[in-house]
Amino acid sequence: MTLYLHLAQLLGERIEQGLYRPGDRLPSVRALSAEHGVSLSTVQQAYRVLEDSGLAAPRPKSGFFATAGATLPALPAVSRATQRPVDISQWDQVVEMVREGPSKHTVALGCGMPDITSPTLKPLLRSLARLSRRLDMPGLYYDTLPGTPALREQIARLLVNSGCRLGADDILITAGCHEALSCSVRALCQPGDIVAVDSPSFFGSMQTLQGLGMKALEIPTDPLTGISLPALELALEQWPVKVIQLNPNCNNPFGYIMPEANKRALLSLAQRYDVAIIEDDVYGDLAYEYPRARTIKSFDTDGRVLLCSSFSKTLAPGLRMGWVAPGRYQEQVAHMKYIGSGCTATQPQLAIADFIAGGHYEPHVRRMRGQYQQSRDEMTAWVRRYFPAGTRVSRPRGGFMLWLELPERFDSVALNQALKGQGVQIAVGSIFSASGKYRHCLRMNFAARPTAQIEDAVRKVGQTAAQLLAAG
Repeated sequence: MTLYLHLAQLLGERIEQGLYRPGDRLPSVRALSAEHGVSLSTVQQAYRVLEDSGLAAPRPKSGFFATAGATLPALPAVSRATQRPVDISQWDQVVEMVREGPSKHTVALGCGMPDITSPTLKPLLRSLARLSRRLDMPGLYYDTLPGTPALREQIARLLVNSGCRLGADDILITAGCHEALSCSVRALCQPGDIVAVDSPSFFGSMQTLQGLGMKALEIPTDPLTGISLPALELALEQWPVKVIQLNPNCNNPFGYIMPEANKRALLSLAQRYDVAIIEDDVYGDLAYEYPRARTIKSFDTDGRVLLCSSFSKTLAPGLRMGWVAPGRYQEQVAHMKYIGSGCTATQPQLAIADFIAGGHYEPHVRRMRGQYQQSRDEMTAWVRRYFPAGTRVSRPRGGFMLWLELPERFDSVALNQALKGQGVQIAVGSIFSASGKYRHCLRMNFAARPTAQIEDAVRKVGQTAAQLLAAG
């Protein structure tokens, strides 16, 4: 048994024996390191094991606390694939969710909005204001097609945290991660081509496939480890898959981080079958654990991985600032970018580059990771309190999305309709599937700091769900 597992077992036994009661502060990392003669990283790994088993939970700037007695809900089931490529539908449900803008009368639990109220964003606002006051008006000129060098250089530096060694010339700035994904798939595929996707999967990329006349091949996905590699290999043997598209770090909507061994194995599969990988890493910087999980791109030696991300989830979506590192497909993706939107807005690029260069990005992201992790625990507790018994809940390791699974006969579309008059909105599960699966599931956002208003919204969702189940 490894040192960290031995230490985790020892601490777990103390918690289960009642030596630490629920809510008690556990020994600090440094104290345990000195007591057991192990490294700080060994203690941190042990605490991660306890966290995954539901025996301990971290609190920002306070350490770890015992949580035994607060049994975690069961995880969602491993998704079941349709085993064949399908045409994508659900546009009517997607457009119903995205057509409504922010409203002070609605708690939008279904949107992908981060918390933009943090004071750590103030330097970014100051950068935008300074650019607006400059007499030479740099933000009003056309930029180059790849994007401003200043921002691409800063992104290349940030990518070191994910294991990537890229230069500014390897990066193309886009209008958000959505455009990065769209340009990538358009560069690689033609109408009728088959794209293998994790399932459930981000509805925006699914609708891109639908709009381009492509078919999705949904691959079973585990809520803890991600896409099933045996199922993916079988799909690659049976079907002429052109691209694998997935979201392995802080997945949307499950929240898992794919194990590093699985990432390496997936890349080997792609190499063996000569298939490109489009990697969506938009939530990667919001992983709760340290060090930040590596991307599949970081293992890529032949340029077949197109890494897509943005600042929409870490900073603010209204900036519409994303990027793609297309590898060997640089020219094709640049062409798709040119015929789609041309150059990206200049002023937000300059402001974000200034924000990162000034040393403000990392402190902001650290603050948000802690907040989101605390909010995850709070919302999970509310779900246990207000939702029907047996509701299955994901255990996100990053980001700010929670995936809930109710009995098969449940209808989240009917739930969303019933909630309209109560000032609450959710994301229905069926939009995360090409074939309309997961109608009995839903996704909720926990980015905002927990408040009585948000708790009341979760209560309404849970109680309305119970009423619909009872009536059905």
